[in-house]
Amino acid sequence: MYDFDELALEVFRYQATYNPIYRQFVGLLGVSPSSVTNIADIPFLPITLFKKYLIQTGKWQPEVVFTSSGTTAQSPSRHAFPSLSEYLSNARKGFEHFYGRLDQYCIQALLPAYLERTGSSLVAMVNDFIQQSPYAESGFYLYDYQRLAGQLQSLKAQNIPTLLIGVSFALWDFAEQFPMDLSSTLIMETGGMKGRREEITRNALHNILNTAFQTQQIHSEYGMTELCSQAYSKGDGLFLCAPTMQVFIREVTDPFAAVSNGKAGVINIIDLANVNSCAFIATEDLGRKYNDGSFEVLGRLDSSDLRGCNLLVYN
Repeated sequence: MYDFDELALEVFRYQATYNPIYRQFVGLLGVSPSSVTNIADIPFLPITLFKKYLIQTGKWQPEVVFTSSGTTAQSPSRHAFPSLSEYLSNARKGFEHFYGRLDQYCIQALLPAYLERTGSSLVAMVNDFIQQSPYAESGFYLYDYQRLAGQLQSLKAQNIPTLLIGVSFALWDFAEQFPMDLSSTLIMETGGMKGRREEITRNALHNILNTAFQTQQIHSEYGMTELCSQAYSKGDGLFLCAPTMQVFIREVTDPFAAVSNGKAGVINIIDLANVNSCAFIATEDLGRKYNDGSFEVLGRLDSSDLRGCNLLVYN
């Protein structure tokens, strides 16, 4: 197993040299890459720059460029990869780190809105998950909730391990129209009201889904266009990072000041799988990290653009 801190410092020096945008950003801060010996001192690139530039380390031609969702008035983020398989392989390993092999699951994917546009990294990831499943019943759904309900009941009757992964507004709609006993189904929300429903806290959403589906916990996936890795929660909105990823919390009013564990702030992410773009991302998500390394996502900065994963801030 590699030493995360040592590899992060190596990636930092590499990207500060061969990534033009990141090199300029680090230079404007007056930071000398050779002087940085602790990952706490690595500068984090503002995530909004993915909307203005194609962030790329080294010279290569993209095989795929993922784009973020948003309104027509917003400029989407763009994240290029030299190889689609690079992204899919990492996402697969991240999921299996927490949940075991994908080929043990029948996967039911409820991702309307994401399926209705091009360039979604979430759709690409889930499609790859479906390809790993040996079950012919695995697949995507748009708004055919009745067919999904019948399929889930059939899978339950056959005792087939099932993952229902869906965007928040669609899972909420489905729960209202087809409440049923899904206590043996792994239900995972990916965030994303996308203006389809009122914004509510993750905890409130999970209470609605647990009641409708007679489950004890709702799982969650935390990812974004600008990342290659994901974090997962097995309940209570507490996320753990894939091995390629770590989360840090900074002050809301000072992007260079860290906050202690247990206090709310803005999320910074090191994603070592982002070796071909930028591994050090200053997000606009609010969060809180705990001593065991878990973290929760509390919402968005008020001044941020609305994004697919927007949730109201907890008090």
